[in-house]
Amino acid sequence: MRKASVRELHIRTSELVREAADGAVIVIEKRGEAVAELRPLTKKRIRNRPPDLTELWNRFPSVPGDSGRFLEEDR
Repeated sequence: MRKASVRELHIRTSELVREAADGAVIVIEKRGEAVAELRPLTKKRIRNRPPDLTELWNRFPSVPGDSGRFLEEDR
């Protein structure tokens, strides 16, 4: 377990996220007090992603024209 200050998190976010993705647990401290943890997601959490809606979206008919124009006509 590694510790990082809020300032360090602000400056080195990408690097700390990369470390967490590789399995590290990073405790974020504010003024010396632990306030959060940055840790990798578990496989269980990753499985709970929302479904890919691309196929459903592609079933809707394509409407020619500008959607802004249709909104203006409705007003």
